[in-house]
Formats: sequence, structure tokens, C-alpha cells
Amino acid sequence: MMPPSHKADPVAARYDGVAMSLHWIVAALVIFVGALGLSFELIPRAIRPFWINMHTCVGLVMFGFILLRVLWRLGHPVPPPNPGWSRPVVLLSDATHILLYTLMLALPVVGIVAYVWHGRVFDFGLFKLAFGVASQKGIYGPAEEIHELLAYALMGLVGLHVAAALWHHFIARDGIFARILPIRE
Repeated sequence: MMPPSHKADPVAARYDGVAMSLHWIVAALVIFVGALGLSFELIPRAIRPFWINMHTCVGLVMFGFILLRVLWRLGHPVPPPNPGWSRPVVLLSDATHILLYTLMLALPVVGIVAYVWHGRVFDFGLFKLAFGVASQKGIYGPAEEIHELLAYALMGLVGLHVAAALWHHFIARDGIFARILPIRE
């Protein structure tokens, strides 16, 4: 446990409501889209196209929220790091968050390439969006592999992010995790 002089004030150093909302919306969407993507092989072939389309459409919504989150963060800096943190810890935290954002932005872009060059049509229920691109395995095959690798990298990094948040909350008790919680402790 960190000495009391190193504890952050969880109330003074909180994210704003928009940042908190975007964080938790994106987190829920990443979990949903990721779980759905991992389950494709378990879904019967006859109904798999529906679920692939669902994965893609929700992934596009997720991409929109990620873009909003990036734009919001550019105009609204994060609360300062815990004053007791060393420079390497701050740099590691910053690098982790930059990598999270990079993966969250890259994944949908590569996924869209895979989807479109697979010759698929976006079916949004009320309307469909077709790009008229013929299926080209030379493009969609590698794009799907890259998408999958990026997804596993994101899942691993999210796992580390969650572990770090829980460590801050239960072990360090430094108020860092409470800064993103919509409910004050």
C-alpha cells in the first residue's frame, strides 16, 4: 500500500461526466463486439452472416463513440497523475492509453476493409449500404487476419488495463480507479 502522502484526492481529480460516459459506453461495446467476434466459430453457418453483420454494425457504432472519445479527450485533458508516481510509471500509463486508443481506432478500420472486400453489404435494418466491391480474398483474407490479431492485442491490453484498475482500487487504494467511476465513493 502506498503511504498516505501519495494518495490522490478521488473527488478533485475526476474525469468529467462526458469522459466517464464515453469510457463506459466504449468499454461495453468493446466487450460486446469482442465476445461476438470470438463466438463466430460457435454460431451455425446458416445464421452466421446475420451475426457477422451485427458485429460490424455495432462495431461501426463503437467506432463512432471512440472517435467522439478521442475528440473529447483532445479538448479535455485527463486529470493529473498521482503525485507519488515516478516518471517511468506516468510514461507507461500514457503509453498504454495511447496504445489502447490506437488499437480501438485501427481495429474497426481494418474490419471495414475486410467486410467490404469480402463483398458483404452493410444491413442496418432500415436500409442497406453496398459498395459494389466484388469479393477479393487477396484483400479480405489478410485484413481479417490483421483484424483478428489486433483484436487479441486489444483484449490483452484491456485485460492489463482492468487488472491495473483493480490493483489501484483494491491494493494501492490511491483513488485512481474512482476517477472514472460515475458514482463517487
